[in-house]
Amino acid sequence: MKIALLSFDVEEFDMPFEYGGKPEMKEQIATSYQGLQSITSVLEKYNATATFYCTGVYALAKTEQIRELSKKHEIASHNHYHSSHKKEDLSTSKAILENITQQEVVGFRMPRMAPVSDADLLEAGYLYNASINPTYLPGRYDYRHISRTYFTQNDLIHFPASVSPAWRVPLFWIAFHNFPLSYFFYLCKKVVEADGYLHLYFHPWEFTDYTDLPNGAKYPFYLHRNNGKKMLERFDKLMAFLQKEGFEFKTTKDFLIPSVSHI
Repeated sequence: MKIALLSFDVEEFDMPFEYGGKPEMKEQIATSYQGLQSITSVLEKYNATATFYCTGVYALAKTEQIRELSKKHEIASHNHYHSSHKKEDLSTSKAILENITQQEVVGFRMPRMAPVSDADLLEAGYLYNASINPTYLPGRYDYRHISRTYFTQNDLIHFPASVSPAWRVPLFWIAFHNFPLSYFFYLCKKVVEADGYLHLYFHPWEFTDYTDLPNGAKYPFYLHRNNGKKMLERFDKLMAFLQKEGFEFKTTKDFLIPSVSHI
């Protein structure tokens, strides 16, 4: 069986601050909201389920949208704030999401795939951590020494994003924007041949024309190539490819911990 695990980091769109922009919170939320609407329409077209890692800030701003998503998809935590972290944020975001969805939130992904303590996650009540991209990303991290496939450490399940088996070529969102689709699909096949599953992640704001926003940000070309409408078209082609190849879509919770359900 081939399993496709799609995930989306739903957050206040604060990336412009890294590139000289100064967006107001209203703009940050609106950008992600627009992109999330587009993502949902494609997932519905293919009757696919996915996992949405949501910040507490976004969830409080768009409560009804997150509640509606939770009826079919998994809602997991993406911390409370996207640009800062305190230990108590782990439990704060979890409580907010559980109150909105009336489901147990068991998964976590730290913004920007940053390190987070196993002990802190377990103390806050999480069962798995999806904060590892097991590859080398210059200026960010080097996780080539970490297992490509999911593993348990300190009683916590770790669920790395997919990378190719031979050279650990990442299949993350930047790769999807810049690789030819034929090459990206080839890597998907190689990953599932080796691992039996494919774990991809994206952000809602990729599905918008965020470079046109008047916040002053100037992005490198590789960050916005094929964004907006082009990204939506590419994602639709990815979904068609996965369907044709016989992938079954699952949430991360159902894949890793199928016994966990509603609270």
